[in-house]
Amino acid sequence: YEHYYPKDKKEIPKANNDKSGSKEKKSGDHGNFQDIFNKKYKNLISPFILIAFVILGMLSDTGDQKQLWYAMSVDYAILPEMAFIGHRYGKQDCDGDHWFPLNATISFQEFKNKLLEPGLVDHIVVTNKTVAKVYVKSSPSNTNQTNDEIIQGPMDGTPAKGNGSQYKYYFNIGSIDSFEEKLDGAQQALGIDPHNYIPVTYASEVNLFQELMSFGLIILLLAAPFLIRRKLSGGLGGGSAGTGSRGIFNIGKAPIMKLDKNAKNKVFFKDVAGCDEAKQEIMEFVHFLKNPKKYEELGAKIPKGALLVGPPGTGKTLLAKATAGESNVPFLSISGSDFMEMFVGVGPARVRSLFQEARQCAPSIVFVDEIDAIGRARGRGGFSGGNDERESTLNQLLVEMDGFGTTSGVVILAGTNRPDILDKALLRPGRFDRQITIDKPDIKGRDQIFQIYLSKLKLDQEPSFYSQRLAALTPGFAGADIANVCNEAALIAARGESTLITMEHFEAAIDRVIGGLEKKNRAIVNCLKVVSLQVISKLERQTVAYHEAGHAVAGWFLEHAEPLLKVTIVPRGTAALGFAQYVPNENLLMTKEQLFDMTCMTLGGRAAEQVLLGKISTGAQNDLEKVTKMTYAQVAVYGFSDKVGLLSFPQREEALEMTKPYSSKTAAIIDNEVREWVSKAYDRTVQLIEEHKEHIAKMAEQLLEKEVLHQEDLVTLLGERPFKSSEPTNYDRFKQGFQPEDGETKNTPEGKISIVTRDAT
Repeated sequence: YEHYYPKDKKEIPKANNDKSGSKEKKSGDHGNFQDIFNKKYKNLISPFILIAFVILGMLSDTGDQKQLWYAMSVDYAILPEMAFIGHRYGKQDCDGDHWFPLNATISFQEFKNKLLEPGLVDHIVVTNKTVAKVYVKSSPSNTNQTNDEIIQGPMDGTPAKGNGSQYKYYFNIGSIDSFEEKLDGAQQALGIDPHNYIPVTYASEVNLFQELMSFGLIILLLAAPFLIRRKLSGGLGGGSAGTGSRGIFNIGKAPIMKLDKNAKNKVFFKDVAGCDEAKQEIMEFVHFLKNPKKYEELGAKIPKGALLVGPPGTGKTLLAKATAGESNVPFLSISGSDFMEMFVGVGPARVRSLFQEARQCAPSIVFVDEIDAIGRARGRGGFSGGNDERESTLNQLLVEMDGFGTTSGVVILAGTNRPDILDKALLRPGRFDRQITIDKPDIKGRDQIFQIYLSKLKLDQEPSFYSQRLAALTPGFAGADIANVCNEAALIAARGESTLITMEHFEAAIDRVIGGLEKKNRAIVNCLKVVSLQVISKLERQTVAYHEAGHAVAGWFLEHAEPLLKVTIVPRGTAALGFAQYVPNENLLMTKEQLFDMTCMTLGGRAAEQVLLGKISTGAQNDLEKVTKMTYAQVAVYGFSDKVGLLSFPQREEALEMTKPYSSKTAAIIDNEVREWVSKAYDRTVQLIEEHKEHIAKMAEQLLEKEVLHQEDLVTLLGERPFKSSEPTNYDRFKQGFQPEDGETKNTPEGKISIVTRDAT
């Protein structure tokens, strides 16, 4: 400005005398530069972001993650374009009496008739030799406008020609020569001076978004094999918890679950109770791995493996978890079923993979849960029915545990509840040096287990008060059963809106676990009257009451019968119409007299029906089944029969015996002896019931009225039991807790007598 109009001159053009307008124009140019830069930057990074969303969606493992990434890619790709289209077509520009959408496509005839002939065209820009962009004058009638009256230039940042032109229309051209020929002919026909022809410029533009999208498609094509490989690796073959995905390409890798040292829910030895001897042996493995010099100085070698054997629910896996929590060495866990797949050769490959990883991080501990899935004894001969794949897996396991290339530093723990079916080569020293038996806990063990679970509950007494009494009340319960009882008691208390858990809740929980769900009488309202809808009829209820009263009276007046806790005629489960619950003592040995009294007590229900009701029912089916099994054991297993002699033929469970180990003559002797013994026991029971008819009748009436009778009610009806034990019984411990001498002398293992006598319909 100062170059053309120096300061010493006084004449200033009228159209440019506003300096503020010049400043605003500069600031507007600066804003246009920012918009152009942001738009180019967006066009540059948008394809990469879109491609990243698509790739992340393809790499996602779960369906929710795939939908999330694909939705984000669609939103990122479509929504901005929709917004841009709405912004572009939402705005309208008025030219005379017509409204024109911005950047509209037109034909050459429309261009000539509606734009060129009225003189609206400012200039034309031909891009990439294919598209002609038409820039329209802002106000063709007034060419001396100020900056405030001029509409800003093209939206894509292309510099405008002339004074305030705006890019509004475009059309496709066949070729440059034909376009120039048509344009010159049209202007010549309109009589326009050649010096005033519409200026035409040529430009080459690159659409970064389209170019990068095409480049992204090439990237996707190159990455497709890797994506397919990964999806095949994660889509076949399954997977275990904590192992991630695996499939056809890494199916030979063992799905190992490694212990996280920083895990918050770790289990320690203090959380395991009821198996002190087994815990002590397992702790030796941990101590050896933590301090091997103490044993190596004496020349001792750590056992290579230990097999945890015991019934279900006794804590084998829990003990392994405690070992993982206590040891500071790598702990690798796997299930026996994880070695078996539908593909041949996968099992041996996974065994090699497991031990290879264990040796790399030695010293380490490997735990194989339910090893009987692959450790079953190999078949012999053509009728073995063996599985070649499973046997190959077992052979590879034997070689890895103690073979030619075996290395030290790897301890193997395994758990099973079927040790009798395992291969003998697997159990020999050098592979599993120790077999650690975890039996059901005795009364002291149950006390310890109850204390662990009761410490987490809200009780009205101290945990030790309940643990001692509940331990005496639950003989034969495993650790899992005890945990179930505690949980059921809490649920029952919550169901009854109680703030604390009491002994009544625990007794109800034990009944629920033993007998099943209680079936109460249901009440319905009919014509404003409450009608009781009973589960069983009155006659059946009376039969059940006399049946259970016969059990109770027979057991009360027999010396070697178990102490009675309570009698109920409330139906439970699917078959039990009532039951009598006893508190058996945990005896290691049983005499012939004890078994005979227990047989008589079991037959008390059938005898009571015959003597007092004069007819028998099917309710004694469960009793007869128990009596038959018990008597056959006395005659054919324990050697109590003089006719059979000192012979024992134990029945093999789950074994397909084609022939019996004794002759048909011996079988006939056993059958006759069992029948004779049962008849003798039944005659004695009938005689006992005849002597106590009145007691049974009174007890049946009380049961029909109250439905449940406890021992205190039985003492009121029958008087004190005529037999006293010189040592504390489990019932005494249930009532009074543990005595001081219990900790010194009473730590006996579990007996084999069932808890309740249930009657089936």
